[in-house]
Amino acid sequence: MSLLDKIKKKKAAAPVQREVPASQGSGLNVLSQAAEDMTEVLNRATEAPFVYKKGPDPHGSDMFTCTECGSQYVITEMRKALYICPNCGKHHKISARRRMRNLVDPGTFRKLKAVMGDVNPLDYPDYEAKIAELREKTGMNEGVLAGVGEIEGQKAVIAVMGSEFLMGSMGMAVGEMITTSFEVAEKLKLPVIIFTASGGARMQEGILSLMQMAKTSAAAKHFSENGGLYIAVLTHPTTGGVSASFATLADITIAEPGALIGFAGPRVIEQTIGQKLPEGFQRAEYLEDHGFVDEIVRRDEIRGKLSQILRLHQKKRRPTL
Repeated sequence: MSLLDKIKKKKAAAPVQREVPASQGSGLNVLSQAAEDMTEVLNRATEAPFVYKKGPDPHGSDMFTCTECGSQYVITEMRKALYICPNCGKHHKISARRRMRNLVDPGTFRKLKAVMGDVNPLDYPDYEAKIAELREKTGMNEGVLAGVGEIEGQKAVIAVMGSEFLMGSMGMAVGEMITTSFEVAEKLKLPVIIFTASGGARMQEGILSLMQMAKTSAAAKHFSENGGLYIAVLTHPTTGGVSASFATLADITIAEPGALIGFAGPRVIEQTIGQKLPEGFQRAEYLEDHGFVDEIVRRDEIRGKLSQILRLHQKKRRPTL
């Protein structure tokens, strides 16, 4: 039985995706909206250790050419450099699985169990086949990989969005996984780290994808109001509905060099306002200069930076006298 046939077989019995009503306002209790008992929420963090499968290289060649400076390298050299050009420092795309592998301590990552709703809620033509194809190609169930892991011994709930899966667009499944990440982190009293890389809402799911903006924003707000630490790492690109929701609600916002961050693209804005935008507009460096980003950190230094932040915010018991 093919993967697509399995999806169709499970479709009728798939659990109804729970949605967070935006009308409930700032007092929304995200955890109280869960259809399952909180024990089940905790069980999502106890899946077997994540197995890193060797997937297709996103650049698909034995040689790699930097799009910024034109330098050429053997692909294995670029993998070791985390797809940062050794000559000009440009940060090229990296898959979610490879990013996670280079971030967490070996053997510590436990993948969250996904609660998937209807694969194709609006019966969009060929959508199910596209999802099945991407699952086979990328080794990911959806556009985000999330779980509990350790960074230099510091435990956290970590979610990494993958632009290789429909440009990391946020549909119902991605929205559910981001919300689940906040819920599990709150119950386990762990910080949340989310690496964003997305083109925005997923058009194949229409208004249901836009609802995820309110849902994930409510989850982030509830987590923050209950004392949770939320760190966002904005990577290229972070745009659309993701940038307009949970990606920009973090306590600490970090960005990779040169990342495009914004709602609409620069070309659309220029055509709308009829003016030329400033140099570097919507890039990480411009946003740092204007107070939107706390710090720009290179990809090969992010592990150490996150470990430092987690240690500084670690809650320690006062010694008894």
